[in-house]
Amino acid sequence: MNFCLGPHWTLESPLDMDGNRNPTMDSVTIPMSDHNAWATAMSNLGMAPISMTGQQLMPDFDPSLRLMTGIAPINPMIPSRGLAPPPLSQDVPVVKEIIHCKSCTLFPPNPSKSYNLPCPATRERPPGCKTVFVGGLPENATEQLIVEVFGQCGDIAAIRKSKKNFCHIRFAEEFTVDKALLLSGYRIRLGSSTDKKDSGSLHVDFAQARDDLYEWECHQRMLAREERHRRKMEEDRLRPPSPPPIVHYSEHECSQLGDKIKDDSRFAEAVRVLLTWLERGEVNRRNANNFYSMIQSSNSHIRRLMTEKSQHEKEMEEAKDKFKTALSGILAQFEQIVSVFHAASKQKAWDHFSKAQRKNLDMWCKQAEEIRNMHNEQLMGIRGEEEMEMSDDDMEDAPDSKDSEDSGVSQAEALKEENDSLRCQLDAYRNEVELLKQEQGNNQPMRSEEDNTHTQQLHFLQQALQGMQKQLLRMREELKQREAELERSIEDKQLLKNHIDKLKVELQNLQTHMHKDVTASAVVSCSQEKEGLPEKNQPSPVHSETDALLVGIISTFLHVHPFGASIEYICSYLQRLDTKINPSKVEALLSRLPCTFRKELTGVGASLEKRWSFCGFQGIKSI
Repeated sequence: MNFCLGPHWTLESPLDMDGNRNPTMDSVTIPMSDHNAWATAMSNLGMAPISMTGQQLMPDFDPSLRLMTGIAPINPMIPSRGLAPPPLSQDVPVVKEIIHCKSCTLFPPNPSKSYNLPCPATRERPPGCKTVFVGGLPENATEQLIVEVFGQCGDIAAIRKSKKNFCHIRFAEEFTVDKALLLSGYRIRLGSSTDKKDSGSLHVDFAQARDDLYEWECHQRMLAREERHRRKMEEDRLRPPSPPPIVHYSEHECSQLGDKIKDDSRFAEAVRVLLTWLERGEVNRRNANNFYSMIQSSNSHIRRLMTEKSQHEKEMEEAKDKFKTALSGILAQFEQIVSVFHAASKQKAWDHFSKAQRKNLDMWCKQAEEIRNMHNEQLMGIRGEEEMEMSDDDMEDAPDSKDSEDSGVSQAEALKEENDSLRCQLDAYRNEVELLKQEQGNNQPMRSEEDNTHTQQLHFLQQALQGMQKQLLRMREELKQREAELERSIEDKQLLKNHIDKLKVELQNLQTHMHKDVTASAVVSCSQEKEGLPEKNQPSPVHSETDALLVGIISTFLHVHPFGASIEYICSYLQRLDTKINPSKVEALLSRLPCTFRKELTGVGASLEKRWSFCGFQGIKSI
C-alpha cells in the first residue's frame, strides 16, 4: 500500500529479518519542496539531510548520533511512533493505489474525484475503540478473505461476520483502527471474476463494542488507582514522622526520668515525658514526692537557661560590634572608590578617555554611589538603635528614691521565695528519707500493700455507690413531685370542663324559656284580637285563590319542618314552583294568619334569627 504525499520522492518500507519488504509497512512519498519533512524523514533513517545539489538542509545534524539534535528520537515501543507510519493528516493530499492480495484485488475510488480522501466516519470514535464495522463485502466473501485484507493493518482479535454482507472486526491495538479506516471506499473483487456476488464497495467505520468500552474503563480505573497510589506515597513521604510513644509511669521509669531531667542535653525530652504523665493523671499520694522532686529539678534549669540567654546576648553584642566595624571599613573603601571616580571625571583625565569608556565610568560611579548610600543608611540606623538603647539604660540607671525602695523590696521578696523553695526541697528530701526507712523497716509481704490498694479502691467505690444512691433518691422525690403536680392539673381541668357543661345547660334552658314566652305572647295576642272584634266584622285574611294555594303549600312545607324555617328558605322552595312569588307578600300573608303560622326568634345576639312554624293544630283549639 503506497500513500503518495506529493510528487516523485518515496520512502520504501524497511526490510524484515530475511531481507524482504514488509507488506504491512507502507511507503510514504515526501514532497521535495518541504525541506523540514524531508530532513525529518532522513534523520529518522540515520542519514544526513542533503538536498539534490549536495547541500546540507539542516545544520544541527550530529553525525556521531546520526540524528538531528532539534528532533526528538523515535520510540519504537510506542505504537503510534514506532516503525509504522504515523496517521496522515487530512490536509495532505493522499493518492490511493491498487492493492493486490492473494485472493482478491482492491481498487481505489474513482480517480476523477479531487484528492480522493477517505470516506469520513459517520460516527464519533468511541473511547478505547478497537472494533470497526465493515460493510459492502461481496456475497461470497469468507473470514479468510477478511483476514487477508484487514490483517495487513494489524493483529485481528476476533471477527463477527453477518449474512448480510457486513462484519465487525476487533483488532488487538487501537492504532490499527486508523489504518483500517483508510480502506473505506475501496472496491473489492475476488480473483478475476466479474460476478456481482464476487465484488463490492467497502465502507469502514468505527463500531461501539462493549468489550472495548470495558477494557477502556478498566484501563482508566487502573490509571486512577496508580495515580491515587502515587499521591498517597507522596503524602506519606511529605508527612512529618509521628512522635515516639511515651511510656506509662513506674518506679523504674521515674528514676530514669529523674536522671534525664538533670542532664542538660536530654532535658527537653524528659520534660515532655513529665508533662504527659501530669496530663494523664499519673500523680497520686504515694508518688507525689517523686513528682515534686522532678518538678523541682526542672525548676533548677531556669538559672542555666538564663545564663545561656545572657551568653547568647553577649555573643550577639560582640557580633554587632564586629559587623559595625566591618561595615565601617567597607564604607571607607566605598568612599575611596567614589573619590577615584570623581578624580577620573575631572577635566585633566576625562578628556583622554573615549566615549564608551566615559559611559562605563558614569555607570560605575552611579552604582558605587548608590551602594555607598545604602550601606551608610544601614550604619546610621544601627547607631540610632544603639543611642536609643543607651538612653533607655540611662533612664533605668538613674531611678528615683521610690524606685530604689521598690527594687530593695523586690530583692527581699526574691530572697524570701528562694528561701521557701530551699525549705520545701529540704522537706521533700526528708519525706523521701522517711519513705525509704518505712520501706526498709516494713517486713510485711507485698500482699499487704495490694490489700491496702484494694481496700482504698473498695472505699472509693462505696463512696461512689452512696453518691449514686443519694442521686437516685433525689430523682425519685422529684418524680413524685412531678406526678402530684400532674394529678392536680388533671383535676383542675376536669373541674373546668364540668363548669363549662353547666353553663351550656343553663344557656339552653334560658333559650327554651325565651321561646315559650314568645309563643305565649303570640297566642295571647291572637285571643285578644278574637275577643275584641265580632266574627262578622273580621275581614278575610285570604284575598284570592292564589293566597289559599300558598297557605296550603306553606302549611305542608312547615309541617315537614317541625322546628320552623326562615322566610328566605320558604320563598326559595316556593320559587321553584313559581318564580314570580315575592318574599314580602309571603311574609305579609303569614302575618295575617297568626293562628295558623307562628313567628319565633331563635339564637342569641348576632345569631338571632326569625323562623316561621306551623301551629294550625294548636290554633284550631283556641278558635
